[in-house]
Amino acid sequence: MLVAPAKETLSCVKQEDNALRNRIIALNKEGDQQMTKRTAAKHKIDRRMGENIWGRPKSPVNRREYGPGQHGQRRKAKLSDFGLQLRAKQKLKGYYGDLTEKQFRRIFGDAEKVKGDTGENLVGLLERRLDAVVYRAKFVATVFAARQFVNHGHILVNGRRVNIPSYRVKEGDIIEVREKSKQIAVVLEATQLPERDVPEYLEVDHSKMTVRFVRTPGLSDVPYPVIMEPNLVIEYYAQN
Repeated sequence: MLVAPAKETLSCVKQEDNALRNRIIALNKEGDQQMTKRTAAKHKIDRRMGENIWGRPKSPVNRREYGPGQHGQRRKAKLSDFGLQLRAKQKLKGYYGDLTEKQFRRIFGDAEKVKGDTGENLVGLLERRLDAVVYRAKFVATVFAARQFVNHGHILVNGRRVNIPSYRVKEGDIIEVREKSKQIAVVLEATQLPERDVPEYLEVDHSKMTVRFVRTPGLSDVPYPVIMEPNLVIEYYAQN
């Protein structure tokens, strides 16, 4: 004779099943967020700023100039001084891809320690990042791809492999694509992109896939597709 299980037992089993299911879903979401933290959000930066900050033809701002979300089409309120400062900081930080606030704040601190204009120093330090140089040299199509390209060991600095995107290059350094990586399709395609030019502070030879960092640039030297305002970044950190 079969005896039906007690309701309490079935309830416990059901609760355990639901708990396990929720845990698996949470782990999957956590993994997705870690893998696509910036990849999924990069297009939102353009819409949040209302500008195509990388000058990319696929930017959603080219189609929709309003912000993301269900309230994105509402009339934008006039920003306060703090809002303008925060926006300038978020735009400059966002332009360089996966920089965290802690990393960006540290670079700003280094810029303050150098003689001269802090805003100019800040831009110069950002452009000395290895991933920024790889991006500027058109070895890859985006600053996000540049970070991955460096992380995966495709780049040599003065003949030595460097896989740290934040590595700070010096004037005269030679950066090159590793021999085995020179024929990667995305690299060959990136060198032909017409949407941006190599700046004058870099000497690039795409036939050899090498770039020489000639000098540290100032704000006016950097080919930003939009107006960057490091002076407002200085004001932001002066108050926060």
